[in-house]
Amino acid sequence: MKHFLKVIDYSVSKETFDLLHNEELDMLITNPQPSLEKLPSYYESVDYISHTDGNKSLFEKMYQFVKGIALKNKLKLINSQSAKGRILDIGAGVGDFLSVCKNDGWQTVGIEPSEKAKTIAKGKGVSFVENQSELEDHSFDIITMWHVLEHVPDLENQIKELKRLIKPNGTIIIAVPNFNSFDANYYGKFWAAFDVPIHLWHFSKTAIKKLFAVENLELVKVLPMKFDSFYVSLLSEKYKTGKMNYIKAFFIGWKSNRYGSKNSEYSSHIYVLKNAKN
Repeated sequence: MKHFLKVIDYSVSKETFDLLHNEELDMLITNPQPSLEKLPSYYESVDYISHTDGNKSLFEKMYQFVKGIALKNKLKLINSQSAKGRILDIGAGVGDFLSVCKNDGWQTVGIEPSEKAKTIAKGKGVSFVENQSELEDHSFDIITMWHVLEHVPDLENQIKELKRLIKPNGTIIIAVPNFNSFDANYYGKFWAAFDVPIHLWHFSKTAIKKLFAVENLELVKVLPMKFDSFYVSLLSEKYKTGKMNYIKAFFIGWKSNRYGSKNSEYSSHIYVLKNAKN
């Protein structure tokens, strides 16, 4: 593996990490990766908004507004993939997605390691299991991981677990940042979606296709997450200059989406995978 970039943990520790490039997969790997005991300490950041329902600052208000639109789009996507059945959301956060699914008639189950986020989600009527191992084989029509796969320490085992849990004709939906996007190239070491060291892996379309093909999970569709370029650019501006710089960030986000429309490389992608025959 070749050295790709040195990146600082701007959110919490200010420690420096290396990104190593696996050329065969076109995937970056954070090095060194924190121990399982130390990893939770890197999540203690005010920027980690997905574990809160914050709605006070302008940034938080924008985030919550966009989240509402994104939730409708996510629900539309899962309804296009399957009749209403059982859905598992791994890394369910504060439970907004599963709450929307439940209200739409889905049978929902969540997994979330953060007790703080889980407490908020339970207040919305979301049900959880503590561990994937508690769940029966081939018991879900849809499994989703919204910006979660990049956080998983044992990547190979997680993909095996997805294969075990999904029904024979089920759908797995994975959303992750894309380091081949315009905003990633523009901000470089300041790109907020590198988010070391809690992002252990950094994926490309090639990486997702090859990693999941090992378990006969076929990539059938790649969709853009157009709002992500603006959110990530705002945080990247903060890391680079100390300020959000809303106008500059909006321009870079817009430019990134324009680049994505021509090159199919957006700030983040949604990958739709189907369970092929064993």
